[in-house]
Formats: sequence, C-alpha cells, structure tokens
Amino acid sequence: MPAPQCSSCHAARAALRRPRSGQALCGACFCTAFEAEVLHTVQAGRLLPPGAVVAVGASGGKDSTVLAHVLRELAPRLGVSLRLVAVDEGIGGYRDAALAAVRRQAALWDLPLTVVAYADLFGGWTMDAVARSTAGSGRSRACCTFCGVLRRRALEEGARLVGATHIVTGHNADDMAETVLMNFLRGDAGRLARGGGLGSRGEGGALPRCRPLQLASQKEVVLYAHFRRLDYFSEECVYAPEAFRGHARHLLKLLEAARPSAALDLVHSAERLALAPAARRALCQACALLDGLQRGRPRLAIGKGRDEEGPPPPPETRARPRTPGCEGGGAGAGTPGCEGGGGGGRDP
Repeated sequence: MPAPQCSSCHAARAALRRPRSGQALCGACFCTAFEAEVLHTVQAGRLLPPGAVVAVGASGGKDSTVLAHVLRELAPRLGVSLRLVAVDEGIGGYRDAALAAVRRQAALWDLPLTVVAYADLFGGWTMDAVARSTAGSGRSRACCTFCGVLRRRALEEGARLVGATHIVTGHNADDMAETVLMNFLRGDAGRLARGGGLGSRGEGGALPRCRPLQLASQKEVVLYAHFRRLDYFSEECVYAPEAFRGHARHLLKLLEAARPSAALDLVHSAERLALAPAARRALCQACALLDGLQRGRPRLAIGKGRDEEGPPPPPETRARPRTPGCEGGGAGAGTPGCEGGGGGGRDP
C-alpha cells in the first residue's frame, strides 16, 4: 500500500506518522514542525531572552546534537548567540569518541567550543577514579549519581568561562519522565519539588538553565536527527548498564504500551506537584559527594548512605581544601561556585 501524501505540503509522500498526533508528514515538513514547536516552547516559556549568550551542553549524543542544530536554526529569530560547552568526565574508551563528534559539529556549524574536565575542576577526580573508589562499597550504581551531579557543576563552570548568561540542555520528554519516576520510587521529595517546569531561574547565584526539548518525545528527536542527517555519537556509557535509570526506562516503556501519552503525562504531573521546599544543606550535592570521596566514604552523600555511615566528624577534623568560590560550610572538597544549600542537582 503506497504511503499517503503529506498532510502539510500535499506534494510529497509522507515519510512518517507523528507518534503523538498521528499526522502523516514528509521529512521536510516534520523537521519544520519540530523546529516550530521548539520555538514555541522557548518563546511561550520566556526561556531565552533576546541578547542571551547561551551555553549549549554538548555531549555528542543525539539529544544535545539535535538541540544545538535546532537552536542554530532559530538563533536569528530568537536573537541569541550560542556557545558549545562539553564536559570531559574522564571515562576511558568512551568520552574521547563522543568529544570527537562534538568537535566535528562545532567545526561544521562554526560554533565556538569549550571543553571542561572533571580532573581540572574536582581536584584530579575523574569518573574512572570515582568508579574505582566506589567499587568496593556495594554501590556500583552510584557512578551515575556522582556523574550527574558533577556534570551539572562542570557545565555551570564551563558556561561561566565562556561568558554565558543562560544554559540549555537536551533533555527530552522521555528523559524527564524517567527522572520523575526515579524520584517517586526513591521518595526523593527534594528533587520532585525542584523538577517541575522547563528549567530553573538561576537561584543562589547559578545561571538560569532550561530544557527546550522537554516536550519532544525521544522518538521524534531521533527522527529529526535522521531527516537532518546529523552526525552524532550513539554508544552507551560504560557505566550506564548499572544505573537505576534503566529500570525507570523499562517501566516507562511498559506504561507507554498501555497509555501512549504516559511520558508527557508524567512531565506535566511534575509541573503541578505542590511540595514543601527541601531543607537547605551546608554544602551543595557536588561538594558533599567529593567530600565523601576524599574521606574514603563514597556513600556518605548518596541516599541511605547518609544515615548508614554515621554522623560526620567534627569540623576541625575534616580536610579543608576548597576550590575558589566555594562558600559552603564544613566540607572537605568544595567545587567552584558552591554556595551551599538546595542539595545541588542532577542532570536532569
């Protein structure tokens, strides 16, 4: 049976049927519609004001690649300038290939690229070193917790380095729905309270950040990359198979089989949650995690590990090396720009 005509241009044959609306579109019309929806998300949410210098978190993967490409197309209409900021987590056999994809994108699109490394920002710690440190703790899945928190801090520092006024990341609707599920399953009211909306306004001295692709499904992100023939890195991180997110992803797929709108329903539910704000901490989460690593107690700031490992030692017995800008109290391993409170955050 021949493919139907595109319901938008009525000239070309349809190449897909949109998962959400069922609309039959050719590749060109789908990409135009996708870009228009991202533009609407940015403008309706007032996410990027004219004149903004935008740091795009670039990992080389499909989401950040699509985000950078779409924002490059929309930049003249939005009146913003773009900078690519990539983070080298120090994952042997994985990150080098991903960064190579980012460098190709930067050269092709003529966008400035800055790479910041965990090793430079966090006193020599890389993700491979973190993995070795946590291997004997019975918490191999903790690698993704460390990486998400530290990557968020590293992206903030990279954005400041390039003079950015705003940060954007490529999290899509599926990513955000998985995060909502994980936070519910862990009973993490603090992250649930912070997880609604399309981003954060930059409280506590942090730069405002947003997620322009948050209402786009993963399927449509992949389709956009396909029709635009984008070059991106598609291998899974070597530490990802142990992550708790994989269980949330499997659960989300089961929910979507019964209710196709499940991902967006979860995203919108998070926006409407009314929760009391979490108590402020003396340290941001990045500093707390690094403090545990330096003291040989990597579980100290992770979930139940905060209770299992006993109370922290008195302040006078702790090591006090801090990187410039850390204003959090009583910690051993500060990160640049830490001002305590709020528990830091995880990407997303």
